[in-house]
Amino acid sequence: MQRRRDDMQGRLSRRRKRYLKRRMTATFAVLALITAVGVTAALFASSRKQDSGKDPDAIAANADVPEKSAQNDPKEEAENTPIPREENEAGGDIGGAGDGAEAEGGEAEPVQASASSREGILEEANRLAASYDYDGAMEKVKSFSGYESDQEMTDAIADYEARKAECVPVDIDKVTHVFYHSLAVDPVKCFGSQDTVPQAVGNNQWMTTVDEFNKITQEMYDRGYVMVDLHDLVEETVDENGVSHFTEGKIMLPPDKKAFVLSLDDLSYYHSYDNFGFASKMVLDENGKPTCEYIQDDGTTVVGDYDVVPLMDKFIEAHPDASYRGAKGTIALTGYNGILGYRTDISYQTQPDDLDADKKKWLEEHPDFDLETERANAKKVADALKADGWKFASHTWGHLKVGTISFERLQTDTEKWLENVAPLIGGTDTIIFAHGEDLAGWTDDYAAGNEKYDYLKSKGFNFYCNVDSKQYNTIIRDGYVRQSRRNLDGYRIYFNTTGEMDNLSDLFHAADIIDPKRPPVHHL
Repeated sequence: MQRRRDDMQGRLSRRRKRYLKRRMTATFAVLALITAVGVTAALFASSRKQDSGKDPDAIAANADVPEKSAQNDPKEEAENTPIPREENEAGGDIGGAGDGAEAEGGEAEPVQASASSREGILEEANRLAASYDYDGAMEKVKSFSGYESDQEMTDAIADYEARKAECVPVDIDKVTHVFYHSLAVDPVKCFGSQDTVPQAVGNNQWMTTVDEFNKITQEMYDRGYVMVDLHDLVEETVDENGVSHFTEGKIMLPPDKKAFVLSLDDLSYYHSYDNFGFASKMVLDENGKPTCEYIQDDGTTVVGDYDVVPLMDKFIEAHPDASYRGAKGTIALTGYNGILGYRTDISYQTQPDDLDADKKKWLEEHPDFDLETERANAKKVADALKADGWKFASHTWGHLKVGTISFERLQTDTEKWLENVAPLIGGTDTIIFAHGEDLAGWTDDYAAGNEKYDYLKSKGFNFYCNVDSKQYNTIIRDGYVRQSRRNLDGYRIYFNTTGEMDNLSDLFHAADIIDPKRPPVHHL
């Protein structure tokens, strides 16, 4: 397998060298042409100067002066200025008229007219193949007119076909599901004062640090783990009545790879996280990609990779084979403090009598608060997350224990979530249970007459996830899908390091990844 990766890297390197050589040759040719034109223009100008003598009026009379003054119309200049071309990382063009199309909307020319388009297609196809989408990679190459007579392209197709043939079906019953809470950016602030600050004790049990997350991600990758989407586990069909039905899905991976599902809990950046060394909200960077804000000790705000989403995005960008066809994780959201760091809940506007102290304090500190603005900004980030491959789930509005609360309270809570959160994320068919509670035991199905299940099903929820210490548990029934999740948090990491637990060794070696800044973790 390593040899195949090395061969692939070698082929990519040779392609890049050939591409750069062609680009350099073209560049030198253009420079030579520009130089020739410049010399000719200089000689012509010199001749004209001799003809006119040294009389300024004669020089002016012979000069090519535009009809308009030196202050030409900016709009006209812009329209007549060639649009600079840029290349994306894959070698394809971004901006300007494409190599294969007329600038003013004429018919597209054959793709092979552009070497950069050809290289871009190969780069994109290689990336699709790296993420195990071999059919997509072959279709991409075949979109290039004349690929049949291009040796490199036909070799690429043969390579994709061979790699596809090596893949085997994943055992869906053995797909593990791991999850994180928000990451601790500053472990000292997050976990300090264990003896006097209850929140710090909880943080130490529940949270993973940025350093630990990065090490876990790398080690799982090194062990052959590939992220798949929760929905990849099943094939879904919808009948004439709009009812979904599920059967086991088919995921094809190389034999040395293992599939896993990722989810994130409580990505709301609660008020209780303030001043504990967490990111403060999710925002979009200059390229419109999801990232995070972090408030430093001096009160200044910086933007960067301070939580799971941007860190995982960067890792997959560098390692496309870490994700099955671009799959990302599922983000479970409550609603009582808003979502993604934005205060989107209606209670911030209505301010009911039972409004908690954290919300009152925040509103006092933000007198310019406007609910619709908060919701609009949150929706922009949510849309960008979905475009980036991330999915959303309900975590209940109030972070409630669904197995314990009354049916009436579940109804009220669910309606709050559907009114305050669902519109911002475009809805979801997944609920990830807070506190890990479930609607039934693993030995029991969601039987007819299970009032809470029937209600949630009626609201469109088909995927149900709890928390369990087992390596994997997946149940697929005609009307729903259940999967247990493993918390990769401070509690498990610490006690796997001390030897009191051994339930993470299939993923990573805890002693190698534990953050040295993490203090001893209290027993639950």
